[in-house]
Amino acid sequence: MTHVHPHVQWSGTASLITPEPWMQDSLCAQVDADLFFPEKGHGDRAVAAKQVCNDCPVIADCLGYALRTGQRYGVWGGQSERELRKLRKAARA
Repeated sequence: MTHVHPHVQWSGTASLITPEPWMQDSLCAQVDADLFFPEKGHGDRAVAAKQVCNDCPVIADCLGYALRTGQRYGVWGGQSERELRKLRKAARA
């Protein structure tokens, strides 16, 4: 799968995520999208992605979207994939 934008994943020709208005204000749109989808063993990239998130004016919108839509991959709203799983699990409890 190729990541062309932190909020839009493409599989062939089909978009898997419909952009929302707040996404145009995201800081991640200004950097390489691959930063937000680190491969295993590249935790330093997740740390760098989170640093971008921490300065982002739409971090809360991003996190809410990720939780609401069940995003399983990448850094969203300053949270890693593992942290997102924990938040979803806590919300179900």
